[in-house]
Amino acid sequence: QVQLVESGGGLVQAGGSLRLSCVASGRAVSNLVMGWFRQAPGKEREFVAAMARNGGNIYYADSVKARFTISRDSAKNTVYLQMNSLKPEDTAGYYCAAAGLWRPTMRAYDYDYWGQGTQVTVSS
Repeated sequence: QVQLVESGGGLVQAGGSLRLSCVASGRAVSNLVMGWFRQAPGKEREFVAAMARNGGNIYYADSVKARFTISRDSAKNTVYLQMNSLKPEDTAGYYCAAAGLWRPTMRAYDYDYWGQGTQVTVSS
C-alpha cells in the first residue's frame, strides 16, 4: 500500500511561484511512476506532469510546459512540482498520484494511489 501526502499549496499572485511536495510511504518513488493532476471546481481532473521510474521520461501538459517542473528526491522519497509564472487559470486542487508502471502516463485511471490534494489559488 502506498500513501501520498501533498503540501505546499496556497494563495499566490499571478506571476508568482509555488512548490508542491508529495511525500510517499510504503514504496520508493523510484519504483513508481509519479504524476501530478489538478481539478478546478466544475471541471474534470486533468493531467499536469508525470515522471517515469528512472526519472528520465517526463511528460507535461501543454498548458504548463516551460512553467512547471516535476522532480524527485529519492532520499526523502518525495516528488515535487515547481510552479512558476502562475496564472489564474492554474487555480485548482492539485493531486499527487502513483502507478506501478514503468512508463509515465497521462491517464488518471492508470494511477493506483492518490493523495488528498492541496489547493492552489492564483489571484489576478
